[in-house]
Amino acid sequence: MNEYSFIFAIAMRSRNIDKEQLVKQKAIELIVNNGLEGFSMNKLAKACNISVATLYIYYQDRDDLIINIAADGGSLFSEALIRDFDPEMSFEEGLRVQWINRYRFMKEHPQLNMFFDQLRSSSYQEKFLTGFLQDFKQVMSKFMHNIIERGEIEKMPFECYWSIAFSPLYSLARFDYEGQSLGGMPFKMTDEVLWKTFEMVIKALKK
Repeated sequence: MNEYSFIFAIAMRSRNIDKEQLVKQKAIELIVNNGLEGFSMNKLAKACNISVATLYIYYQDRDDLIINIAADGGSLFSEALIRDFDPEMSFEEGLRVQWINRYRFMKEHPQLNMFFDQLRSSSYQEKFLTGFLQDFKQVMSKFMHNIIERGEIEKMPFECYWSIAFSPLYSLARFDYEGQSLGGMPFKMTDEVLWKTFEMVIKALKK
């Protein structure tokens, strides 16, 4: 391969990567706005201004595309969740880091977060969870074991813990994303609201 051919190959690869990223971005936008039921490869091709045949260069079909986005997004989410987190932390310190990481992710990737919401109530949920569950589950299991062993919280089903520990955060984030709370009242997230809610969660879970 001569120098020109090498430079051309690199340029083509770069354009292909950019095109694939565009496909993923537009797919997420369409699914968030129209739901999984309203999503099709034809609509995606039109949104990307490319042919349907081009999509099948990257993905076998609609399911393959969604599963790939779920896996990539799940890995990104996993990395974000364990940032600066140590399972040896105290309950309050560890949960605070989790809130910071989750809220930062939701602010930096609002469309991807809403895409996750679509997957959680679909047949793709298992594939989404596979993208990040294994490593994250190990870290969180150790954290839960430690805080229960130290007597910081009572032993309880994980679903119960998660509902109290994180549901309030996700509700606030959704209100902030939509710009309104229940009843259509204007809402904007502030540090005061965020950490006041966090304090109430800590009180609810601590022994």
